[in-house]
Amino acid sequence: MRRHIPIDILKRPDIYGKTGTTNESMDAWFAGFQPTIAAVTWIGYDTPRKLGDHETGGGLSLPVWISFMETALKGVPVQEPIAPEGVTHVGGEWYFDEFIKGEGISSIKPPDTTEAAQATPAADEKKKILELFKN
Repeated sequence: MRRHIPIDILKRPDIYGKTGTTNESMDAWFAGFQPTIAAVTWIGYDTPRKLGDHETGGGLSLPVWISFMETALKGVPVQEPIAPEGVTHVGGEWYFDEFIKGEGISSIKPPDTTEAAQATPAADEKKKILELFKN
């Protein structure tokens, strides 16, 4: 069974983090921050062994981190980050200005398979290319 504990349980838009689980659930961690504090929780054994077949950073470490941050951030005002120039916040996601939804690359065309596109380079061009790889 997979457990999901949303980070927004703290009801703050200024916290961020990342879960982690090693192969075969030997370690589970959560690293998170708010502009005034950063904290990491790790759950594992000093002598490595499995935590359980379905244990994850989100299921084990995140609740500990949330509990700590509830106390650590009590009375601390929300501090929204100031976006650097060229970065925009749209719909809860951060984008470089050139990649805002509807801008930038949205798809890649498959290669042209017409006969002209498949033509081999001229012999002299091929020779120049091969010369580049000689010692």
